[in-house]
Amino acid sequence: MTDPLSGHDGPYDAPIEIRGFSVLPEWIDYNGHMNVGYYGVAFDLALEKLMVEHLGLGEPQVKSLDQGPYILQSHMNFLREVRQDQRFWFRFRMLDADQKRGHYFAQMMSEDAEICATQEALFMNVSHETGRSVPYPDWAAARLARMVCDHAGLEPAPQVGQPIGIRRA
Repeated sequence: MTDPLSGHDGPYDAPIEIRGFSVLPEWIDYNGHMNVGYYGVAFDLALEKLMVEHLGLGEPQVKSLDQGPYILQSHMNFLREVRQDQRFWFRFRMLDADQKRGHYFAQMMSEDAEICATQEALFMNVSHETGRSVPYPDWAAARLARMVCDHAGLEPAPQVGQPIGIRRA
């Protein structure tokens, strides 16, 4: 049994806010706004802060336990342009979790609290030795379960579970 690596046991803010981001010049494309690929980078940077600062997972987990979270599936919605040097932040909610996986929803927010983009994703704990899924340590599974519970009362977001496809009248 391992001890927690960082983070805390809750209660967890509902939603959790992760701040301190701005659009870098190299993230801008020929349309003059943040390129679609860098939204994924920004969500990933924010997820890592959530994992380390709140759950005690992410890079410290990999270094100490030789296991870590892998994204299995991700669905993003792009709702508002962001431009060079624009500051933004994130709101995260944990929708579900079990011994090996977590399901979250995140919103990228502009400085004026407008939703710029959303991401819904499923992650799984993977052993770096075997390349296969492994259960989280008990303390991590308990933290994930607590976060799901603390976030259960949040208003449902319209993008969660949204299918992709062409809408026809």
